Amino acid sequence: MPITTKTGDKGMTGLFTGERVAKFSAIMEANGTIDELDSFLGEAKHQLPEDMAGIIEKLQVKLYDLMAEVASRGKLDKVKGEDIKWLEDLIGKYESEVTLEGFVIPGSTPASAKLDVCRAVARRAERMVSRLVLEHGFGHSALVYLNRLSDLLFLMARYVELREGKIRYAR
Repeated sequence: MPITTKTGDKGMTGLFTGERVAKFSAIMEANGTIDELDSFLGEAKHQLPEDMAGIIEKLQVKLYDLMAEVASRGKLDKVKGEDIKWLEDLIGKYESEVTLEGFVIPGSTPASAKLDVCRAVARRAERMVSRLVLEHGFGHSALVYLNRLSDLLFLMARYVELREGKIRYAR
């Protein structure tokens, strides 16, 4: 499959449906932000212990499914209930380890700083997908997934800080 196709040279790009949309469309903005998140996760995993890096890699793979669902206007049902349950189980695991005493100052360690950037990008992607849900009627499972993902990334960042004794609170 060639990388350079020249089909986007006029500001349009193709979806899985075969439809052409503007590169600045809500669909492409959402998928571009999910792609950005994927890249930041790739950077973050190199700062993390092996068990957490493995989680990040699974998340990266799932983001491709998320983008496919968005790019198909919901015709491809790629984000399943078990994917969201997996995130919720991980959230529960980290919540049981991390007790927070107030608002946290992000990025007290290099690894948590990377995860906090990922969390912020996940929240931006969530806002963009919420537009697709509310204005176009598709992307609900992607929206839920991104919401849980940002919660997980927040907790993973705090867990890293906890292990190093470096959680900082805004007091």
